[in-house]
Amino acid sequence: MSTESAPRKLPPGTVPIKEEFLVFRTAPAPQPINDDAAEGVTATTTGRDAGDRPVDSRDQPGNGGKKSWKSMSKAEKNAQKGQNKGRRFKKERDELELCWKVANGAICDLGTECRFSHDIDAYLAAKPQDLRVPSTDEFTDKPPFGPDLSTLVKPHPRYPNVDTATVCPIFAEAGECRYGYKCRFLGGHIAEGSEGNLTLAQDETKKAQAALTAHEMNFIGAENQKRLRSKRYPLPISTQYLRDIAPPEEKNSKPIVIDASRLDEADYVAKALEVSASADPAETEPAPTATEDVKMDDVETTMEKRTGDANADAAKDTPDVPMRSSEKNRLDWKGKTYLAPLTTVGNLPFRRLCVKLGADITCGEMGLAPSFLAGSREEWSLVRRHPSERTFGVQVAGNKPQFLVPTAEVLAKEFPSGLDFVDLNCGCPIDLVFKAGSGSALLDAAGKLGRIIVGMQKALGAIPLTVKLRTGVKDGKNNAHKLMPRIAAEWGASAMTLHGRTRQQRYTRLADWEYIGECVKAVREREEAEDLAPVPIFGGGDCFSAQDYWEKVEGSGVDGIMIARGALIKPWIFTEVKERREWDISARERLDLIRDYAEFGLNHFGSDTTGVNATRRYLCEALSFQYRYVPIGLLETLPPKINERAPAFRGRNELETLMASGDSQDWVKISEMFLGPAPPTWSFMPKHKSNAYGSEEGQG
Repeated sequence: MSTESAPRKLPPGTVPIKEEFLVFRTAPAPQPINDDAAEGVTATTTGRDAGDRPVDSRDQPGNGGKKSWKSMSKAEKNAQKGQNKGRRFKKERDELELCWKVANGAICDLGTECRFSHDIDAYLAAKPQDLRVPSTDEFTDKPPFGPDLSTLVKPHPRYPNVDTATVCPIFAEAGECRYGYKCRFLGGHIAEGSEGNLTLAQDETKKAQAALTAHEMNFIGAENQKRLRSKRYPLPISTQYLRDIAPPEEKNSKPIVIDASRLDEADYVAKALEVSASADPAETEPAPTATEDVKMDDVETTMEKRTGDANADAAKDTPDVPMRSSEKNRLDWKGKTYLAPLTTVGNLPFRRLCVKLGADITCGEMGLAPSFLAGSREEWSLVRRHPSERTFGVQVAGNKPQFLVPTAEVLAKEFPSGLDFVDLNCGCPIDLVFKAGSGSALLDAAGKLGRIIVGMQKALGAIPLTVKLRTGVKDGKNNAHKLMPRIAAEWGASAMTLHGRTRQQRYTRLADWEYIGECVKAVREREEAEDLAPVPIFGGGDCFSAQDYWEKVEGSGVDGIMIARGALIKPWIFTEVKERREWDISARERLDLIRDYAEFGLNHFGSDTTGVNATRRYLCEALSFQYRYVPIGLLETLPPKINERAPAFRGRNELETLMASGDSQDWVKISEMFLGPAPPTWSFMPKHKSNAYGSEEGQG
């Protein structure tokens, strides 16, 4: 593509990049991209210009007669926007599948009836070459960037596909690899058997250390999942509370749950929301207050059973005596950094990376209450926690006490020491959730919201309940200043987070931090008037630098800021906040963080073929945000602003330029530096047609 010698004037809302780094083009500039939750534009980049920047094929001569962005009508542009709803990521498997028990050195009970291979020699002969995660010291700033791994391989004399020089990330951390012979880093944990065959090595010292520092937490047992699916899980506190708040004609009604085992993930979510959108109790009912105890049939009998005067089986399903808000674990969050719950990208490996970079509080991805109650394996995987997550919570969405209160009780029963808090989502703006009455729809249903909060905080016992909300549903009709003083003082929540936008506004304007300050003031005034202990209040919206963070904290009076988009684009923002500086991070330092993510992903998703490519998929999801980062050494003015869009630019070296690419194929290329070549059948389709601009809003 031809370039121009004369500089162009950058339009408003454009990142102020120094002129020497700009790439000037004769073709039209890229179209503006909205930052809404499920709206955007498909990446059509198929080539690269002389500055190694992606080139939009719609703007090129000989593009088959396709219209350029400027020549499209509004309807045609809208057709190019939105979410890639049809994307599917199939599991990649080995060509010859080895039985899991045999892969771990055990004997399969099924014997010859097992549908998987038991022939280890045949499996190793057909298995792909072992992988190796290079050290970033082995990389350069110029193509091909990484080392030639073929020159570093030390093949096993009998099994040439096994590289004895590789290191398995799981074995290195845990002292054993649960994937056995199926591991794509097998050479890192093999030993020679007495008969010349391969055996699986173990490091007992590392195993002992890993039991405390590496093993993930919060697993629900298969038996309890089965009890949830069959509606046999005992929920005495929820049952009593729902009976007490139900209208007379509904006293004997049971919560509705659905069978998740017969639906795929997309159908299940839709069905769960459809079920949860069914009729609610009248909105005119007053909400109970946190100081009202749940009525029990016979508290004396309950206490008698719990002190051992009755048999254990009878006591097992008896309601606990409700805990008052003052007895809950207090949240001391002032001055702490908080990573927001983030759909898809906010998985456990990403949270580990943010914790390493300074995040103090982390929260799992939003889960749907009906899905938890149906025993959905996918939903329950969202509560997993790594030991490095010092303060960890789970976020739940729903529209009725009938779903949210029982979910809270199950969480409290299953993970009494594994959760530091449970967060109620009252901010999610996406249509599917909002139209079901969940997420930000609860902002316009104060009575129901009160019943939900009171019930959840009673069911959670000592675990604190927090609430995340928006300023309101519609522009010009903010109501958070009315709700927030009630959320803790009347209903018993232990903390609040306010995103400074309405549901209708999405990302069309900047967050209203002045209004956030007004809401904080309203809460503090009520606490002072009623002599209540102050609860933590966090704000959220547009925080993209240390200067941003501390100016907003000091100007609004919040105890801290929940960071979402800023962390997606530059996870090291937590380091900047802690050290009160703007970090001009180099391309090599960023590559080191990508390597960390790859290793964390392999430890979480697995080191077999399926796990490697699951890690690759989620690494590409993360890179679909991180490419938006513009190095501050390229900027004319500081601090950077999150809503500004970058014109075409080149980095200070070719590696930095590659990391700024919006071409999803380049994200795959980066993943291959650490995870080996992608399988021929594997491809990555960005979640949003804008290459992930704005999908972070999915959590509200």
